[in-house]
Amino acid sequence: MTERPGVEDLLRELAPQVLGALIRRYGVFDTCEDAVQEALLAAALQWPAEGTPDNPRGWLVTVASRRLVDQVRSEQARRRREDRIALATPQAELLSRAADAEPDADRDDSLALLFLCCHPALSEPSRIALTLRAIGGLTTAQIAAAFLVPEATMAQRISRAKQTVKTSATPLCMPRAADRAERLEAVLHVLYLIFNEGYTATDGADLTAPALSAEAIRLTRLLPDHTETAGLLALMLLTDARRPARTGPDGDLVPLAEQDRTRWNRRLVAEGLDLISRTLPRGQVGPYQVQAAIAAVHDEAEHVDATDWPQILTLYDLLEHLAPNPMVTLNRAVAVAMVHGPAAGLDLLAELESDKRTARHHRLLAARAHFLEQLGDLDAAAHAYREAARRATSTPERRHLTTRAARLAPEQN
Repeated sequence: MTERPGVEDLLRELAPQVLGALIRRYGVFDTCEDAVQEALLAAALQWPAEGTPDNPRGWLVTVASRRLVDQVRSEQARRRREDRIALATPQAELLSRAADAEPDADRDDSLALLFLCCHPALSEPSRIALTLRAIGGLTTAQIAAAFLVPEATMAQRISRAKQTVKTSATPLCMPRAADRAERLEAVLHVLYLIFNEGYTATDGADLTAPALSAEAIRLTRLLPDHTETAGLLALMLLTDARRPARTGPDGDLVPLAEQDRTRWNRRLVAEGLDLISRTLPRGQVGPYQVQAAIAAVHDEAEHVDATDWPQILTLYDLLEHLAPNPMVTLNRAVAVAMVHGPAAGLDLLAELESDKRTARHHRLLAARAHFLEQLGDLDAAAHAYREAARRATSTPERRHLTTRAARLAPEQN
C-alpha cells in the first residue's frame, strides 16, 4: 500500500467505474449501488490511514462484490434475487475472486452507465437525479439543491428511480442509435449539472470541485457527435478556463468582473472558441450553443470594460426563448442592468419574486444587492447582501456576500 493524496477525488472518479463493473457482473442496479456506496465509505475511512491500494479500482470492486454477496445471502426475503445471482455467477466469483483478475477489468462503463441511468421509463428529473447520484457522486442534499426541491423529496425520487431501473432489467450496454438519440437530451442535462456542481459547489468549504467538472468534460467528449453536445462541451471549456482566477490566495471567491484574466487557461479558451465557431453554422441552434456563445463573448474580452454586453443581452433574449427558466431570467437581468441600467435590472428581478423556486434564492438576493449598490441605496444593498449570505450554502459564497455587506454598512455587522 502506498499513500497518495486526493482520496476523495479518486473515489469520485472511480465510483461510476466500480458501479458499472458490478452491474455488468450481477445486473442488479439498486443492490449494486448500495454495495458500491458501502465500499466507498470503507475506502474513505481506511485509505487515509493505511494508504491507497496499488490497484484502487480493483480493491473497490472486490470489496463491493463481497458486500453485495453478503447482503444477498443474508436477506431471506430476497431469495429469488440470490438464486438469480448465484446461477449467473461462477462459484469462484461468489467467493470474491479478485475483480481485477478479469480480462476487461479496466473497462470503463461510465458512458454506458450514464445512458442506463437515463432510461426512457424514468421521468427526466428522475433520470438526472439518478445519474448525478451514480455517476457524479453527488449527495442527495447537493442534488436537491440543484433542483431547488426539499432533500426528502429528492431521496424518494432517487429511490423510485433505482427501483424502476432494476425492474426494467435493462443490460449495461450502450443503447441502439435510435434509443441513444432519445436519451441524449437527458444525458446532456445531467452532464451540465455535474459540471456546474464542480464549478460552483452547492455547499462545503471549497468553492469548486474540479474533479466533478473534469469528469463531466471527459464524459461529454465521449458522446456521439451532435451540435448540442459540441455546444455543451464548448460551454464547459470556456467556463472552466476561468477556474484559476475564480479564487484568491486565501480561497475567497473572485467575481468575474474582478478576475485577473491573465490567469485564465488560454488553451481551453482557444479550444472552446474554435469548437463553438465551427458548431454554430452547422444547423439548428440549441440552448447549450447559445450559452457557449455567451461564454465566448466574456472570454474574448481582454478586460471587463471591453465586454460586449448588448451582444450578451441579445443572446440571453434568444436563450430565454429556447429554454425559459428562472435562472436564465436572473442572468438576463444582469445583462439588462449592464445595458439599460440597474433600475431596469431590478424591475426584472421583481418578476422572479413570485416564483417559489427562486423567490428567496441567494443568487437572486445577491443580484438585488448589487443593483441597489449601483443605485446608491447602500443600506438596502447591505441588507440584501446579508440575506443572501444567510441563504448561501457554500462557505466561500457566504463569506464573499458577508464581506460585501460589511463594506457597505460596517456598523451593522
